[in-house]
Amino acid sequence: MTTIFLQASGSALGGILPMVLMLGVIVIFMVLPQRRKSKEQKTFLESLQKGKEVVTASGLLGRIDKIDDGIVTLNVGNKTYIRCTKNAISKELTDAIYPQDTAK
Repeated sequence: MTTIFLQASGSALGGILPMVLMLGVIVIFMVLPQRRKSKEQKTFLESLQKGKEVVTASGLLGRIDKIDDGIVTLNVGNKTYIRCTKNAISKELTDAIYPQDTAK
C-alpha cells in the first residue's frame, strides 16, 4: 500500500513542476522587460524640459514650449501650438527620430 501512495504523490509533483517552470519563464521573458520599459518611459517623461524635440504617440513632431503639470504645449510650426498630455509623448518614437547624440 505504501508504494502506491508514494507513486501517486510523485506523479502529482511531476505534473506541477513543469507548470511552475513555465510560469517562471513567462515572468522572466514577459513581465520583467515590460516593467523595465515602463520605468524607462517614466524617467523619460520626468526629464522633459522646455526646448526639447519630441514625438507624440500619434506621430506629431514638435518642440516643447511649456509644461504645466500633466499638460505639454508643443510648437509644431510657425506660431502653431498644440496641447497634449505628458503621457502622450513617446520615448521610443522620440529616440527613433531624434537620436540621443543630436537631441536638443
